[in-house]
Amino acid sequence: MKNIFTYSTAVVLGLALVATPEADAQQFSKRKQYNSIGFSLNAMNYFGDLTPVTSFTSLRLGATRVGAGISITRRFYPRVSGRLGLSYGRISGDDSFASDQDPDARFRNNRNMNFRNDILEASAVAIVDLIENRNNYLKRPDFVPYVFAGVAGFYHNPQGLDKNGNYVDLQPLRTEGQATAYSKTQFSIPFGGGIRYRINRNFDASLEIGWRKTFTDYLDDTGGRYAATSQLAPGAATYFGHDITKDRAKFPGFDNAGEQRGDSRNKTDWYIVTGVTLNYILTPRIKNPKFR
Repeated sequence: MKNIFTYSTAVVLGLALVATPEADAQQFSKRKQYNSIGFSLNAMNYFGDLTPVTSFTSLRLGATRVGAGISITRRFYPRVSGRLGLSYGRISGDDSFASDQDPDARFRNNRNMNFRNDILEASAVAIVDLIENRNNYLKRPDFVPYVFAGVAGFYHNPQGLDKNGNYVDLQPLRTEGQATAYSKTQFSIPFGGGIRYRINRNFDASLEIGWRKTFTDYLDDTGGRYAATSQLAPGAATYFGHDITKDRAKFPGFDNAGEQRGDSRNKTDWYIVTGVTLNYILTPRIKNPKFR
């Protein structure tokens, strides 16, 4: 997981350095720079404690949820653009569907956790085109593969489905007996790649996949160990902290205080955004030189 993140970021930064020498900046004048506005339809997935296998590459396609976003992009150099984006979407997970045939399957099936989490994300990324365009937007290439990386902040609110079929906010419950609840506002490192296609003079369409490396293990409200029931408030906190477990008779001591509830290696959670974007290029104003 760390290698994927490190190598992807290194590639993007390396390409950015190669792609923006001083000569490029001089040749690519402000008259060739332009802005575009994008509207995205996204599919969102999650990697964490409630996936078939607790690894970076594991996801359950049945848990895919739809999201949407809007962005504004500024082309600065022949290969490099900057993009600000705002997106909203949902991730979800459920032990009763995700437990696969691996050594941990019985553990997760008996744990029986479920969640959904609506995520509002604001991001700023650098985009590096693998095919340069030294001309203006009218002469841009038809197909352009690209990579990107940047920073993002997001607000999330995990919820669980209780025995009455109602969704309950999980963060205030402190289901693992935390002294203080984890923050709903977090940061992530977005990185990935895509391909952009020129439709006509002012429109581009792109297909993009991007990973979000987060710094929290609680996108799914599951990350540590079971707490003693005395540490949990009666009602919803006790239900999600203990009583949601399927069969204590078959698994004695399963949810005793101090037993593992989340991934034993304390991995942070990730989410992935796959999107189709329609970009509209704002025709730049071209100032004619003044006659003297």
